[in-house]
Order: sequence, then structure tokens, then C-alpha cells
Amino acid sequence: MRCLANSLSREFSIAEKYAKNILALFEDGATVPFIARYRKESSGGMLDVDLRRFHERWQYLVELEKRRDSILATLEKHPSCPQSVMLKIKRATTKSELEDLFAPFKSTRKSKATEAAELGLTPLAEALWAGVLSERSKDISEWLASSNVSLGAKEALEGAREIIIETLSLDADLLKQGRELLLSKGQMQSKLVRGKKEIGEKYRDYFEYSEAVRKMPSHRVLALFRGKKESILKLSILLLNEESELSRLNLSHLLGLFDAQKNEKNVAFCKLNVKQKEYLLLAWDKKIHSKLESDIFSILKEQAEEGAINVFANNLNDLLMSAPAGAHRVIGVDPGFRNGVKLAVINELGDVIDHGVIYPFTSESQKDKAMARLLDLIKQHKVAWLAIGNGTASRESEQLINQLIQQENLSCRTVVISEAGASVYSASDVAINEFPDLDVTIRGAISIARRFQDPLAELVKIDPQAIGVGQYQHDVKPAQLASSLTNVVEDCVNKVGVDVNLASASLLSYVAGLTKRMAQNIVEYRRQKGRIESREELLKVKGIGAKAFEQCAGFLRVLNGREVLDSSGVHPESYSLVRSMAQAMSTQVDKLLDNGAAINQLQLKFADFSGVDRYTFDDTLKELAKPGRDPRPEFRYAEFDQSVQSMSDLVEGMSLEGVVTNVAAFGAFVDIGVHQDGLIHISQLADRFVKDPRDLVRVGQVIKVTVLEVDEKRKRISLKATGL
Repeated sequence: MRCLANSLSREFSIAEKYAKNILALFEDGATVPFIARYRKESSGGMLDVDLRRFHERWQYLVELEKRRDSILATLEKHPSCPQSVMLKIKRATTKSELEDLFAPFKSTRKSKATEAAELGLTPLAEALWAGVLSERSKDISEWLASSNVSLGAKEALEGAREIIIETLSLDADLLKQGRELLLSKGQMQSKLVRGKKEIGEKYRDYFEYSEAVRKMPSHRVLALFRGKKESILKLSILLLNEESELSRLNLSHLLGLFDAQKNEKNVAFCKLNVKQKEYLLLAWDKKIHSKLESDIFSILKEQAEEGAINVFANNLNDLLMSAPAGAHRVIGVDPGFRNGVKLAVINELGDVIDHGVIYPFTSESQKDKAMARLLDLIKQHKVAWLAIGNGTASRESEQLINQLIQQENLSCRTVVISEAGASVYSASDVAINEFPDLDVTIRGAISIARRFQDPLAELVKIDPQAIGVGQYQHDVKPAQLASSLTNVVEDCVNKVGVDVNLASASLLSYVAGLTKRMAQNIVEYRRQKGRIESREELLKVKGIGAKAFEQCAGFLRVLNGREVLDSSGVHPESYSLVRSMAQAMSTQVDKLLDNGAAINQLQLKFADFSGVDRYTFDDTLKELAKPGRDPRPEFRYAEFDQSVQSMSDLVEGMSLEGVVTNVAAFGAFVDIGVHQDGLIHISQLADRFVKDPRDLVRVGQVIKVTVLEVDEKRKRISLKATGL
């Protein structure tokens, strides 16, 4: 572990002792949220996002070492592997570098080069490369005669060339330099596949396209690869001024191409001769370029996928951490025309107390019945809000409901919210277990109402990939995306904290240290025993032992329980510290909570509390200052312009209010209430240069925009942000 700790400490610019501590915690089963919040003294205060990167890098290095050991074990049995190669393998820092070094020694299918070598043509290839022999038929024939090789001169020359080409194409240093050259100087080019113009219309911007590889943004890379996958586009990476660029590479080691033991220092200032350059260009055209092009495609796709996953993860984080409306009586409205408007009434705790379906858009008589039924539900249950899903018939439903509120002088209000993923939830096992007797459409309305009350608590029940705040998420590796999004949900849940007596099994399962089984056991324990009165009581739940309790206890809240600190983010292991603080201030523990004057005095008394590290001391005081305070922002909602119901109502220059639904590398999408999100291009976010749209806007944010252009045919709305 010491070697890894040393490497990671340098890479993350932290003291080696912290790297060792973090590795020890991970190996002991500690979670990222737990280390980030309650083991700052061990990590040096590393943030959760950095701990995630540290963990991923650690896993990569572990896999790298396993592969290195495997390759070395194989090569130790390989008689032709020189020590210089073994040394390079021991020093390799990436998996690709390892594989390049190992490639010449792999057992592969026979190639033209291996067949030529079996015919005894390797010495001829070496002589041609070294310039000892020319390619003239006479010279080749004389060599064949003296070497007792029974081949024609032409056949022998072709075989020797194949050996040279393959030897060059397997040279690890040449491949490394060539790969770096294509990444820095290469041009990605895309062309339309013949006969695909009509079906590939959406890719028309890329029918004849070229861009420097190093400048390509992730969304463009993924668009091009999608076009390639659909056989619409043909992609290639070209090197302008190829011969000139290759000549600039440091290829002095190739002078000893067939002598791996040759001392490179002796040829450090030598250059390839004209013939060797010809062989190099031949090898580049026949083998090296195509191999490296494939490598660059993989690198670009991997980088683009990482970028797309980061976009999705950031947007998901913003959505989950968006403001909760809180404990209100709500009617969830899932709009529809022919199939009716589904309604679900929930109380302050999120329990379903009524539901139904109305048909206001089928006929005038049905409309009257629908409005009467809705009015009855609002009055009977003293509803404060109507949360309307933003799908089909959304604006029409909102308009009718607002008319009803105005006509009847009701005190309730409407809000349009994203219903992304509600249909996925309604048909899921989670929803079926929650509401086995309710229709799937009613479950969707329940989800809409509950996500208005608390987005985090409800959205954790849905597969993150179905929430729809990503960028090309269908073009990335599902497992990698799922892992990243799971981490986001886990971090958000643990930042906010969870009421152990109200949380669903889905929400509890994301608490640090708890498995899905443990989460379900907590819910079962509540059903059988009733309310949980203290954190300590969690140890009575089946499956939760000392280790799981250590990880999860600080993130679970017990409101109005036996121990006042159980409602805060203070970990039970620090309760004795809080009691000592209360004693030092000659007061009771509960009197310290939200007591700014006492906390200010305690900040000066750190030296009086021996055996406590500064991180724990300061974090405990912060928690006492704002016990159990929700870190999410205050609730705010967008008020859509009631005169704007569809794209045809939009006029250039119109000022509107909207909600950011998605943020991509190139800009932000905004719901302005017309069933089609508008796009604020990154250049229209502000009157200054903006590097990252997330510096100004986040998913769920309410902003003001100006309409720049409306293209109804292509269903595109261009917007400009105002006041950011």
C-alpha cells in the first residue's frame, strides 16, 4: 500500500499520511460521505468529490499493478524479452503503455511478417533497415544465395518489408509518440456515407466536416460517433503535412530496431536516413495509422463519455438538491386529453388521502363535472398547492385550474413541474409495493405531488437515467453512467440527511453504510414496533451492526426523540464532546442548539478540549449552530405567461420566466411553458465570456429569458438569458 499511497499523495497534492489513512479507511469499508463528513482529520479535510476521484484512481492503480504483475510473470518465461523492455514495463504508468510494450510478445495469429521470419528473412530485413543492403534485385539475390534461402528476390523483398513494417508497428515508443501526435495535430474528418443523405438529414452539419481533434467538445464527439454507429457518417483522423510531422518525432531509438539491447545513448543524436524514413512512412500508411486512429477514437469516446457523464451527474445533483416546497397538502395533476387528467391528493406527510380522474377536455358537460370534482377535492382536503406535470395538456390544465381558482376565490396556487421519470416510477416495483391497489396512472400523479414536496425523497425511487437531465446519455457505457449517478444520489442524500421515521426504503438505501436489505429492515421494524425513538435503537434493527451504525448514524435524523442531538448532524461518537461543551458553558445540551452567543464563546475554547481534533471540533459547532438545517435553497417557482400556451404564441423579443431543465456544455434548456424547451446558447447566457454554463445556471433554477428566434418547423426556440 505504501507505493500506492506515495503515488496518490503526489497526484492529489496531499501528505502521504493522509493518502495512507484514506486507503486504510476504504479498505476497512468506509464510505465516501462518512470519510468526507466524519473523518476529516484522517483525510486532511478532503471534499467528497475529491474522495470519489481518489477512490477511482486507487482502483485504476490496483488494476494497473495486477496487469503489470501478470505481464511480467508471462515475460519472465519469454526467452527473447530483453531486460530493457522489462524495465520499461516496471516503469509504465498507464494501461495502454503496458499493452504497447507487451504487444510484440503476445501469441497471436500468423501474419505475413511471422511467415517471412519463419522463412529466415529477419536478417535480410535487418540488413535492409541498417542500409547494409540495398533493395536491388541483384543484391537481394546475392544475399539469398549466401544465406541458403530458397526464395525469389521479389518474394524475399516483400517478406523483409513485412518484417520491418510489423516491427515498426509494434514499437511501443513510436506508438506512444504517434498517438500523442494525432491527439495534438490530428484533424477529425467526417463524410456522408454514399446513399444515406435522406435518412441522415439530422447529421447534415457533419456531411463534410473537419475539426482539430484537440478542440472537439464532448457533445460533438458523441454526435459524430452516433452518426458513425448508424452508418450515416464515415470518420477518419488525418495528419496534415504527414511526412513533415513524422520527421519531427524523436525516433533515434529506431536505429537499433532489430537490436533491443542496443544502448540508446549511442544513437541519441542520430537521425533516420532516407530509406528508413520511407520504411517508416510505409509502416505508418499500412499499419500504424489505422491502429492509432482506432486508439484515438477510443480515447475521444472515453473522454467524451466522461464529459457526458459529468454533465448528467452535475444536472442530477442540481435537480436532487433543488428546493423542496415542504409539508403542504398537494394535489398532483398528471394531465391528459383523451385519457383524462389524473389527480392524487396527498397530505403534509406525503400520504395519499384521495384520488381520481377527470375529463375536462372531452366535452362541455364533462368539463363542468371535472371542475366540480376538482373544486370539491380542493375544499374538502384544504389543498394549498396543485402540482401540474409538464407533459401533454399541461398548459391547458393549468389554464383551467387557474380559472377555477380565480372564479371561486380559492387560496391555493398552481405550479408546473417536471414529470420526467414519473411514468417509469409508476410502473416500477417500488411503486407497485407502495400502492398495489392503485392504477398506474394515479401512481404517476402521486409522484408529481410528492416530488413537489421533496424532490430528493421522491426522485431517489426512479432510475436516475430515466430522469432525463443528461447529454447523449444513451451513447455512454451504462455501467459507468449508473455508477456515477448512484454516487451523486448517495452524496445528495447524505448532505441533506434523512428522517429515519418518514423515509422510504429507497431513500434509506442511499444512506452511507446501509444496504437495500438494511433499509427494508428499518421500514419493517417501524411497521412492527412503531416509531424509532433514538439513533441507538437502530442497533436493534436486523443486519445493522456496529460498523454499519458507525457509517450511517450521523446521516439519520430522529426528530423529537429521546436524545436531542439525534435530530442533528452531530455523530453519536461526538455526543460526549457536546456534553463537555455544555458543561464548560454551565448549561444543558439542548440550550446549545441554535445558540449563537454560546457557540461564539466555545470557538475560543478549543484548547480546553483535549483529545479532539480541530476538524471535529469546528464541524460540531457548525452543526450546533444550525441543527438539522436543510442545506437546500428556499423554494421558488416559475410563473408562466398565461397568454403563451404554444410555440405559435411566441414572438421575438418577448420576455418570459422559465425553469432550467437541462444544462449542457453548449448551453442551457429552459421550459417556458410551451411543451418545447428553448435553448440558451452559451454565448447568450451573459454579455461576457462564459466557459461553463453551470457557472451561471443550474437545473431547477427559475430565470428570465428573452425570445430570440422561433422555428416551429424544426421545433427550435432560441433564447437569451436576462439578469444573470
